[in-house]
Amino acid sequence: MKHINIIILTTLVVTSCIGCKKGYLDRPSQSQISADNFYKTTSELRLATASLYGGATWGVWHHEAYLPLGDILSGNGNRQWISDWQQLYTRTITAGNSVMQGGWKGLYNLIGQCNTVINSIEQKTDKTIAASDKNAALGEAKFIRGTAYYYLAMLWGAVPIIEDNSKLIQDPLVKRAIVSDVYKFVANDLTFAANSLHTTEERGRVTTWSAQGMLAKVYLTMAGLGQGNGTRNQSYLDSAIKYAGNVCNKSGLNLLGSYYNLFRSQYNDNPEALFALQWATGAGIGWEEGNLLLTYSPSSDINPQRNGGWTSLDATYDLFLQYSAKDTVRRKATIMLNGDFYPELNAAAGGYKATGQSMKKHIIGNEKDNNAPAMTYTASIEHDALLRLADVYLVYAEALLGNNGTTANAEALKYFNKVRTRAGIDPVTTINMDSVLKERRIEFAFEGQYWLDLVRLSYWNPNKAVDLLNNQQRISFSYDKGTVTPGDPNPAVVKATVAAFTLQLPASELTADPNLAEPPVPYY
Repeated sequence: MKHINIIILTTLVVTSCIGCKKGYLDRPSQSQISADNFYKTTSELRLATASLYGGATWGVWHHEAYLPLGDILSGNGNRQWISDWQQLYTRTITAGNSVMQGGWKGLYNLIGQCNTVINSIEQKTDKTIAASDKNAALGEAKFIRGTAYYYLAMLWGAVPIIEDNSKLIQDPLVKRAIVSDVYKFVANDLTFAANSLHTTEERGRVTTWSAQGMLAKVYLTMAGLGQGNGTRNQSYLDSAIKYAGNVCNKSGLNLLGSYYNLFRSQYNDNPEALFALQWATGAGIGWEEGNLLLTYSPSSDINPQRNGGWTSLDATYDLFLQYSAKDTVRRKATIMLNGDFYPELNAAAGGYKATGQSMKKHIIGNEKDNNAPAMTYTASIEHDALLRLADVYLVYAEALLGNNGTTANAEALKYFNKVRTRAGIDPVTTINMDSVLKERRIEFAFEGQYWLDLVRLSYWNPNKAVDLLNNQQRISFSYDKGTVTPGDPNPAVVKATVAAFTLQLPASELTADPNLAEPPVPYY
């Protein structure tokens, strides 16, 4: 089956937002396709939606915010000499923090692109195109838009909901919507996608299982929203069980046999990858148009063109402590330790032996290692997954755990243990919230997930979420021949409160739109 072709439609570009203010109103124009000569065939619909899976559409968010907001805020990683990363790590975030600004701008760039495609499909699709094909294309765009709004709600809570870019030209000053309405909007987009997308697709495109998996995650999050008393809304838990259960029991999908191989380019778009970003590569790919995760490499020697190993992302001692003695596959696939040998990195020169500790996940080697002569260090060939089947398995288990302290529910254990046994870890006979959170942290470390897991917890059990942050050993460490030496507790980390789980609004956006500072209003 073919992979999605990411094509920059330079000959079909229109600039419909000239004069828009900067910030989240300022978006790239690749997918602003001229409706006068497009959307005439199903293949053109699919070409339009393909542009939403990667490239500049996702580039700003992916490069500037994806791992810093997901894994540095949460205490999984750090790099001390980058000041704005240090603010995330120490919880001294200013309104001008570049990571936070990049996250906000990048997600609204993405939403702007989705809106353009959605509105053009709705208004300009040729009448000869089958309704099912039209709705499937809309489902792809709404899946991606819903995912972007999910990130915004998890990070900032109340945010503006924008469905029509053209209205911003007339009135660029918008107010934030109350957070429950943002989640309702997300659920509506994902429900449409779940009902409209196909059960199977070409590799790289989302399916109904992608949408149902993401919808289960959203309902699990909504179950705790506004609760704060240690329990969750059972109706939303039931919805999470329904949709996650559909994926687990009806999709026919299975975990990839090897956890380690999930993060090798030879296994791009494997069946476990329910939603993966599709990155082009080559010398012509501009900055933040390609996958830049190789710039987190610990050494230029293992990168394409022997360049770009600028900013390795170090694991914290607290993350290292999560791995049991048996959990070697996931540890080595996620964290390099001094002395670890990786035969697949710089394989032509005999492999790579790590000389320190750093993130391994997403570090896939050079152009020869990946049989990709055009690959560059600013355009990695890895199609990194934002939603994996393992995620849905653990969402299912957590939803079945629900408001119980522990559970031995057979379905919950079945799918929880599938994740563990794939990694070579012994199955368990009961689970609780602590074991779910720990399993998720290990399974998805350096995939931008752990901060979102803590935010979800903070909605219904804020004290536990705060304690998890404040009890971390958020320090560096060194490793030498099996001996682990914790580092100094520097820099000092500010104690977390429940307020830490909602980011402040970026200063640049408040300046451009003072209405953002006003209390949020209902959207529905």
